[in-house]
Amino acid sequence: MLDPRGPRFAAALTTVVVLLALTFSSGWLMLAQAVVFGLTAFSVRLGPYGLLYRWLVAPRLSPPADLEPAAPVRFAQTVGLVFATVSAIGYFTGLPVLGIVAASFALAAAFLNAAFGLCLGCEVYLAYRRLVGRPLTARVPASR
Repeated sequence: MLDPRGPRFAAALTTVVVLLALTFSSGWLMLAQAVVFGLTAFSVRLGPYGLLYRWLVAPRLSPPADLEPAAPVRFAQTVGLVFATVSAIGYFTGLPVLGIVAASFALAAAFLNAAFGLCLGCEVYLAYRRLVGRPLTARVPASR
């Protein structure tokens, strides 16, 4: 179970990185973001932005009121990995429109999570679980 503020913090950093990548048409920044997505998709504990949150931010905050399961976050990171990889490929292969479009989708999703707490990938994962008859609770109260 995760502190939901961690993925929002990571989404805010992702928003900045993707904005910079779009500003400078940088395949390298999108590739770096793809690596971050890949590490976090493999294990939320390995994600660099999550590590920054746990080491620098979380100790200064009160305990979270709710916790959320890690599986939807890992799925969302996998979706982000796909978009960031496609964007990097677009930039590196001379197809900047592909890079811009894929990065823009990643930016929109990251911004929605950072600003409003709406994780699109998480919502898709939870909807899929409901569809197959294996619903998953989105959040549970944190034990004090």
